Amino acid sequence: MSDVKISVIMPVYQVEKYVRKAIESIQAQTLKEFEFLIVDDGTLDNSGKICDEYAAKDHRIHVIHKENGGAPSARNAAMEIAVGKYFYFMDSDDWVEPTMLEDMYKLAEEHQLEMLVAGYFIDTYYDDEHYITTELSQPDRIFQSQQEFREQAYRLFDLNLLYTPWNKLYQANYIQRHNLRFSNTFWDDFPFNLSVVRDIERVGVTCKKYYHFIRARAESETTRYRSDMYQKREEEHQWMVDLYQYWQIKDYKSMEMVYRRYIERVIGCIENVTTSNCTLTKAEKKAAICKILDNPNVPRALRMAQPRSTYMKLMLKPIKWKNINLAYLEGKIISMIKSKNTKLFASLKAKR
Repeated sequence: MSDVKISVIMPVYQVEKYVRKAIESIQAQTLKEFEFLIVDDGTLDNSGKICDEYAAKDHRIHVIHKENGGAPSARNAAMEIAVGKYFYFMDSDDWVEPTMLEDMYKLAEEHQLEMLVAGYFIDTYYDDEHYITTELSQPDRIFQSQQEFREQAYRLFDLNLLYTPWNKLYQANYIQRHNLRFSNTFWDDFPFNLSVVRDIERVGVTCKKYYHFIRARAESETTRYRSDMYQKREEEHQWMVDLYQYWQIKDYKSMEMVYRRYIERVIGCIENVTTSNCTLTKAEKKAAICKILDNPNVPRALRMAQPRSTYMKLMLKPIKWKNINLAYLEGKIISMIKSKNTKLFASLKAKR
């Protein structure tokens, strides 16, 4: 196993319709010296068996079967046995372009990077066959110092390029030396990446896009009502504030990004409350919206944020006015568009 350049790590749970494409997109990589650690996280469908079928025919694929513990525990289990010089984390219901591993490995090696960030595609399906694609990326850049990365990180955060693990190559030695692991929490990607970037020094960005994130499946985590979404978003915002305080970065562009990011997610929390999947009564929903708008973070964010589109400026009006009824109506409209016209919702979200 001394020739393993990259350990590809992928949790699997209830994805029998998608996992074949995910596996085959890794097998098709132009870089061949990888190990593919697939963790069957106690899946109840045929996903685990499908993975075993591929492993029987490809010696680079190793399937770990374990009791269900969530994606964080699955990734962590694979990291304990991974031998590659770099780690790459993939989701089992997405797919990647064939030159991804080779391109990223060469760039990381050339500059001895601890983390390389790539662009990606969001493919939002509005029926079984048709989708709209959003492309996210930043220009090529090798940061010359830790301070330079910290000062420019707002550009990457702004496009969610620092949020997910699957558009990055991580130096395994850096991850293991700092004992970094995924937290046992929902939306575990973000706290992991915050722990990675906290003290990182050698970071690069490639404008190339490789990863296809598939959105708008009915069973996707991104489409479900979550009773704890507001609490999670507040927690995430505090993590961001804490990171920038630790970095001692207080410039306007960075702070504007932090608070614009926050206020955009406030709108998402209002929509989450008003969705038809939410079991609260109408009065309880309005009470929840009132609680959101009364948060002192809201007026602070409204003062700092500079919306990029007329659409977002309009979305913020009910929040600025603290108008519960208008905010409730806005949430209902967004939720209706999200469920009835996925294409329009994806287009509006991309232009916000």
